[in-house]
Amino acid sequence: MTDALTRLLSERDWLLADGATGTTLFNMGLQSGDAPELWNVEKQDNITKLYEGAVNAGSDIFLTNSFGGNASRLKLHDAQSRVHELNKAAAEIGREVADKSGRTVVVAGSVGPTGDIMEPTGTLSFADAVEMFHEQAEGLKAGGADVLWIETISAPEEYRAAAEGARLAGMTWAGTMSFDTAGRTMMGVTSTQMAQLVEKIENPPVAYGANCGVGSSDLLRTVLGFSAQGTGRPIIAKGNAGIPKYHDGHIHYDGTPELMADYACMARDAGATIIGGCCGTTPEHLRAMRAALETRPRGERPTLEQITEKLGGFSSPSDGTDDKGPTRDRSSSRRRRS
Repeated sequence: MTDALTRLLSERDWLLADGATGTTLFNMGLQSGDAPELWNVEKQDNITKLYEGAVNAGSDIFLTNSFGGNASRLKLHDAQSRVHELNKAAAEIGREVADKSGRTVVVAGSVGPTGDIMEPTGTLSFADAVEMFHEQAEGLKAGGADVLWIETISAPEEYRAAAEGARLAGMTWAGTMSFDTAGRTMMGVTSTQMAQLVEKIENPPVAYGANCGVGSSDLLRTVLGFSAQGTGRPIIAKGNAGIPKYHDGHIHYDGTPELMADYACMARDAGATIIGGCCGTTPEHLRAMRAALETRPRGERPTLEQITEKLGGFSSPSDGTDDKGPTRDRSSSRRRRS
């Protein structure tokens, strides 16, 4: 049977993903250093509200509260023996919310990085990484997740290990990397290299792309790098709502709903099919993004100048691809519009 995400991708030319998990949970009282995944059993009403916020704002896809739900990360909270329980609970709550929505909404089981560095630079072996990802995937599958959503990965080997974990669980998956420094991931991967990596994986993702990173301008430059490869595979864009700023003891993102609406349409025009937000993106942002995608006509592929004019300057003059994609920032000195 075809999974819900693959079916929607065959029927629609864009899909709205969700926004920020952490931002929303912190607003509900989660404290820095706490494990959000524990709320899947301790504060289930809050997780229900988290998911409902995205669905009610028009999201076609929402991610489960399981980003740090692998054994390595849960060990920091002495909860490494609860991987299956916490992931299953995250997906079960999501399944209930999606099934009550009255439309097709994809429950995407969020799978974040292990937090460890892969060999040979670090100590995490490929086999151990696969085991951790597979364990988490089985919990999400048992809870009713439609697909796995592997996100914020920076190393190619960890991306491959997560893909293998999905294969062992027999689940369709989508996967994003986070591009932070001069258009590269923390481990040096460029948009071009990721697009090539995806096509070499034995069980490739149904969609791939970028999430988080620096800001929406940088993320769109990365999306342009993906689409320039012309693979035809659906591209994901989940950018932060502006730039984080510290205010009154909390981190706030300066991106307005209007800015995120512009970002959503530019992401679509740049080649993205699945468009959502990451850090700082609230249901208010999502509603504005949905309205813009539904009412604004599709436009031409945006130039780097148009991106900076609408969303603000890039964080670096290069996207890391060394003249193999969009690399010049002619407007980085322009003031970011918030």
